[in-house]
Amino acid sequence: MSKEKLLIATTNQGKAREIKSFLQGLPLEILSLDDLGHSEPFSEKGRTFDDNARGKSLFYSQSWEGLTLAEDSGLEIEALRGEPGVLSARYSGPQATDEKNNRKVLERMKDVPEERRKARFVSCLVLSRKGEVIREIKEFVEGRIAFEKKGTQGFGYDPLFYYPPLEKTFAELLPEEKNQVSHRGRALKKLKEFLLRYLGSGL
Repeated sequence: MSKEKLLIATTNQGKAREIKSFLQGLPLEILSLDDLGHSEPFSEKGRTFDDNARGKSLFYSQSWEGLTLAEDSGLEIEALRGEPGVLSARYSGPQATDEKNNRKVLERMKDVPEERRKARFVSCLVLSRKGEVIREIKEFVEGRIAFEKKGTQGFGYDPLFYYPPLEKTFAELLPEEKNQVSHRGRALKKLKEFLLRYLGSGL
């Protein structure tokens, strides 16, 4: 019996790695956009994480037969009125990198006292097949913005996101520790539970 195929619709290797690791053990053959040879990228123009995840999932799902999983996620900082939000990946401009994005956040937050440095990570997952949404999941985790980068694990804003219950930034956590508490980890846990039922039902 052949495995069901699942496409992770992202070019972010850190994100793809986390998702693939979390879904290990399921009867799935997990593919990337590179595996399918996609040349036309999806243009993220949504105003919310939900819009982008849904658009991306539906866009890529129409070009093949299997399941398509898309995620949009990002950082929302209270003192910056929700920035960087949906612009998280390209906050520092067209040539944005994790380093530039983190530097911009620290610069914008340099005069903000600790009690006003609240932030949250948001993750929206959308699973679809052939242009039809099967499941949408949204989760978040709350923390605050550190005054300097700490840790070498993770990616994106992980070195700046301080998680009070563990007294560490996300970049100071091992991958398995981060997956237990992160926005994406919480969303993927719900997705995994859904997929176990979905795949077990014989589709």
